[in-house]
Amino acid sequence: MFTITIEKLLLKIKNPDDIPVIKKAYELAAETLKDRVRKNGDPEISHCLEVANILLDLNVDTTTIVSALLHEGADKDDYDTEMILQEFGDDVYTIIKSVAKINRLEMVDQSENGAIYLRKVMVGLCEDVRVLFIKLADRLHNMRTMECLSKEHQKKVANETLSVLVPIAHRLGINSIKSELENLCLYYLKPEVYNDILEKLNDTVEGLNESLQEMKESLSHLLIDNNIKFEIKGRVKSVYSIYNKLSNGKKWENIYDILALRIFVEKESDCYAVIGIIHSKYRPMQNRFKDYIAVPKENMYQSLHTTVFGEGGMLYEVQIRTYEMDEIAEKGIASHWSYKEKGAKKIQTMMEQKLELYRSIIENTENSADTEFASVIDSDILSDLIYVFTPKGDVVELPKGSTPIDFAYRIHSKVGDTMVGAIVNDQMVPINSVLKENDIVKVMTNPNAKPNKDWLNIVKTSQAKNKIKAYFSKIDKEEYIAKGKSILEKELRKRKLSINEILSNENIEEICNGLKLKDLEDIYVSIGSFRYTANFIINYVTGSEEAEDSLVIKRTSNVNFNHKSDILVDNKVSILTHLAKCCHPVKNDEIVGFITKGAGIAIHRKDCPNVSMYSDRMVDVSWSGKSDNQYFTSLIVKVSSDKNPLSDLIAVITTENLNIVTIDTQKENTYRIDLKVKNTEDIDNVIKNMRKLRYVKDVRRK
Repeated sequence: MFTITIEKLLLKIKNPDDIPVIKKAYELAAETLKDRVRKNGDPEISHCLEVANILLDLNVDTTTIVSALLHEGADKDDYDTEMILQEFGDDVYTIIKSVAKINRLEMVDQSENGAIYLRKVMVGLCEDVRVLFIKLADRLHNMRTMECLSKEHQKKVANETLSVLVPIAHRLGINSIKSELENLCLYYLKPEVYNDILEKLNDTVEGLNESLQEMKESLSHLLIDNNIKFEIKGRVKSVYSIYNKLSNGKKWENIYDILALRIFVEKESDCYAVIGIIHSKYRPMQNRFKDYIAVPKENMYQSLHTTVFGEGGMLYEVQIRTYEMDEIAEKGIASHWSYKEKGAKKIQTMMEQKLELYRSIIENTENSADTEFASVIDSDILSDLIYVFTPKGDVVELPKGSTPIDFAYRIHSKVGDTMVGAIVNDQMVPINSVLKENDIVKVMTNPNAKPNKDWLNIVKTSQAKNKIKAYFSKIDKEEYIAKGKSILEKELRKRKLSINEILSNENIEEICNGLKLKDLEDIYVSIGSFRYTANFIINYVTGSEEAEDSLVIKRTSNVNFNHKSDILVDNKVSILTHLAKCCHPVKNDEIVGFITKGAGIAIHRKDCPNVSMYSDRMVDVSWSGKSDNQYFTSLIVKVSSDKNPLSDLIAVITTENLNIVTIDTQKENTYRIDLKVKNTEDIDNVIKNMRKLRYVKDVRRK
């Protein structure tokens, strides 16, 4: 039901100076969406108001509220870019465009592949954490109003929410949204289970409430007698939390925290005073005390937890925290996003680092299979976490299964690179040991030490793997530079040419522009890695035509040649080749080769339109034996449906275990999909399966 109006929303705005820009955003959104109605009969603008209202309860900043009001119009590209930038600024424009991109994607199906793809895209798009705030609030309101949708669609949305968005809400610490989303997901996915738990709770609700009230009164008297200022609330554990415990094998009678009490105090010191007072009267349950104040979670959650045998011999979970701690516990980092007080900057910086980790994962897995990406996301972002300590008491968050090497690289790249050993809890341990919760880890370093490539098989986090790979890439580059420089200088001396003349600034610029290299170091790398010969570089500058095969690198006994090309020239010698971008040959295509001036042999498909242009420079080429190389190819897909068919097209591709590079809308109902494939058989299979989709009119290879 449409309950939030702009008037009610504005009453919740704390800073009067923010009201004009919020009103302006609402008026623009209302005008844009005036003829649109939601499936439950509410006007579309009501959704924007409800999303903004959910976010206001999290105390987000004005930019987020403005973006929330505008996000539905951005979904349909209804706004003029220049107008949004001028009226609301770069941040609002970036946020609503990112939300629009995310909202256009759905899980392909109920399989893990669908969740993998959606996670990959979502993580890549969220450069600003406020995009995630809006996405979570948007999904929460949509799930609150899903009763009018088909059962099938309800389950699809609930499954997507539980596998993708709930973990994100958890990582951001937004418990109020996470908890409600979990309950709604269970309601739609397993209504019988949901109602059964609810029925059991209702059967005992009177007795449970009486027990809660009795315990509340007892604790209140206890704290008043000790002159503690406090507020106390009681609750029965959420349906989804109970379901989780039952799913893990616990019996109803063994769930100890169905009854929970939360005590709020003014100061941190009061939290410890309260826990002492409670334990002096009520016996605590062994191993159920947690101090998240001294050791906060990385999402800044702080609280003291204990479970005690309370009134009537029943077990009660008691959480003790300050009001400020509760704000962060329920609303996560969103609650302090716009605050300027102590701690807020640390929270923002922490989340920026987290998002930077997400983006680095994207960058370092963009050429990997989706299954590899999924492994990275699950291990680094969505996995269970442990909290370990430095010797100084600083907390480090790591995925379960992490080793001292992961710990070292989380501290700093240099610490990881120079690591020689580790001491855990005052005991020397192997560096491949698995760390446990609350371990105290000291890394031993030596400035002359270097990483070992075997570490790549030991570490758990992608961050550590990427830093180890980066170290060896840098070493390889330095070796190529030294080798390339030596080879070039030797050839120049042999031909009695001046290095200063050949490598003048003008000539370096000419080489870089012509061969698409970056700088002098890149020229040396190209020679040291045998991409080009020294003769070819010299001839390129001097214009000499001697030794036409100066580009060719021959296999000789004194050259350590490492060539990964799949192309054979004249069926016997492998030389510098590249695949033409005009036709993108793929393994098993019929191919021809042409000698180019600056980049070796260009490989074209035989049916490429450009073949006739190079007939005078043609050479015989063929594919070599087996290899696991992947090749770039493009498909043009024409569809007849007005609906977004991307999820089905993506499903076909992921079923074949192929990697999607990009998807681009060419024009209405036409898509260009860039893929990485191993051979023509992969292409044939994808095209055949896409043509089975009823709304696909045509699929062809570009």
